[in-house]
Formats: sequence, structure tokens, C-alpha cells
Amino acid sequence: MSDTLELIQISSDENTLSLPRELCHKMYEKMVTIRRYEEAVLEVYTQGLMRGLAHLYIGQEASAVGICSALNDDDYLTSTHRGHGHLIAKGGKVDRMMAEMMGKVDGYNRGKGGTMHIADMSLGILGANGIVAGGMGMATGAGLSAKMRETQQVAVCFFGDGAMNQGAFLESANIASIWDLPVLFVCENNHYGEYTSAKAITAVKEHIAERAAGFDMPAMVVDGNDTVAVYETAKKMVNRARSGEGPCFIENKTYRYYGHHVGDGDPEKTYRTQEETDRWKAKDPISRFSRRMLKAGMASEEELKKIDEQIKQQVQDAVEYAKQSPYPAAGEVTDHVYV
Repeated sequence: MSDTLELIQISSDENTLSLPRELCHKMYEKMVTIRRYEEAVLEVYTQGLMRGLAHLYIGQEASAVGICSALNDDDYLTSTHRGHGHLIAKGGKVDRMMAEMMGKVDGYNRGKGGTMHIADMSLGILGANGIVAGGMGMATGAGLSAKMRETQQVAVCFFGDGAMNQGAFLESANIASIWDLPVLFVCENNHYGEYTSAKAITAVKEHIAERAAGFDMPAMVVDGNDTVAVYETAKKMVNRARSGEGPCFIENKTYRYYGHHVGDGDPEKTYRTQEETDRWKAKDPISRFSRRMLKAGMASEEELKKIDEQIKQQVQDAVEYAKQSPYPAAGEVTDHVYV
């Protein structure tokens, strides 16, 4: 192996912030957009305006934004059932996403994909996926395509801790490694697979990323609520993959504030404790990053408040856009789909 696994979780120095001001503002705006969008999704679901269940990304914003901020516009991304944050971080438009979730014709997939299957090939978003580990083979294939075409594109595969126990990871990681494919495997370890603790079902000592060693793949374990640490790690790994040195692995340790999906009820009364949730909320990624921006003089409290207000309005407009959009005609039920 050209690199070794960092057994100590990587964090950045929160007393400093040396990234460009424009980049910091963009990352902050993306994280706040994800948070406000997901809050609106919960409201839309509660009002009965969408079919099915949504899996909220609230609490994990630094992972998606940190990773995607290190990518080029034409790089590829595969997502998960908890995919709204990835799509927004890669450039997805909240109005078309909301329309898709409501099953409307102005959605990204004309209302036929819904919350768990939004895709936009023009942004390199190969699709969210309701199948656990379903994006692994897709990202590996995209990496193979990029290598064969010599485009220097990178494919990022987001997945959760539960997906690490699927055979798809073994096959995809093995192929990516032996063929030196430009694939970045990103495990968002939020510590629960649906309602089960990852520790109860995953046979590793401490870090899921330890498994990458079996594929001769460099890996890093990162504080997934530290936006700067995620970004700087991703930039290093993406550059490595882009230069032809093969795949790599990042484990972002993070936490979802809500249940597995919007119909979960109160997870603190069933499979996890309030003390645990409170500990993670004290490390909220948006609050941590905003404090760093303020301390570094990159923004004022008034500026950050204005950004939040503008994004709230943008998300409200997206909800109204989706409400006004019509449903697709019944006659096109078999159009635009693979048969």
C-alpha cells in the first residue's frame, strides 16, 4: 500500500480557517440549504403532500458538502436512500428535487423516481438508490468508463455503515483496486443501520475503514461533522484517484438527528438514547463551521443570518413550485423508463 490507514480520527484545528473565503461561503450555504430543505421535506411529508417515506440527512451535512466541494462539475456521484444532501451538495436544484418528491412532472425524473431515486446525468449524479449498496457497482462502472476514456474524472460512491456488510462492497472494491479505478468510496458512518447499532452487526474493532486494507486501498477515518477535515481529506484522496493511483476510502463518522425515516417516531425512546443524540448535536456541523467563519473574520453574524433567510425563502419557493407543478399524464407511465 502506498498509504496506510489513519487509526486516529482526523479533525482540523477549529481555531483556524485558512480556506478561501469564497469556498467557505459556498460550503456554508450548501450545508444550510440541505438543513432547510430537509426540514421542509419533513413538513411536506407531515402534510401528506408526498408519497412514501423520506430519509432525512439532517446532522450529516458536512459529509456531503466537504466531499462534493473537492469534486469537479463533471465528476460522478452515486447516492443512497438518504440522498438529498448529496444531490444538493453536487449542484441539484431544490425546486426540481421537491417536485420530484411530490411526484410532479417538473421533477428531475418527471415524478417517476421520487425521494429515493433522483438522478441528473448533466451534474454527474448517477442516482440516489433505495437498494442498500446499490450505488457501489454503478460508481465502479463509472470509474472504469472514465479510465477507458482517459477523462480524468472521478466517481464518488456514498454509502452507509450498513452497506459495508453487503457483498457488493467486496466485489466493487476488489475490481476498483485491481484495475486502479478512480473511485472514492465514502462510508457515512452514522452508527445505525435502520434501527440497529453498527457495533452489533459489524465485525471490526473500531473503524469500518479497517476493511479497506484487505483491498490494498488507502483509507482515512475523519470527523464527519468537521467540514474542513472532510474537505481537506477528500481533496487529497480525489487528487490521488484523479492522477491514476487507484481507489481510496474515507469513513466519515457522523450522526443523523432524526430516525431512519420520517415515519420512525422517536428513536430516543426505542433504539438509542437521548444522551447520545445530545452529544452529537453539540458537535453540529453547521454551528461548528459558522463559529469558525466568524472567528476568522470571513463573515459577520448579520451576513450569516441573511444567508439563512435567503435560503429559507428559496426552499419555500421550491415547495410552492412543486405544489403548482402538475402530475405526469397517465399515458406516459411506461415512457422514460428501462423495460
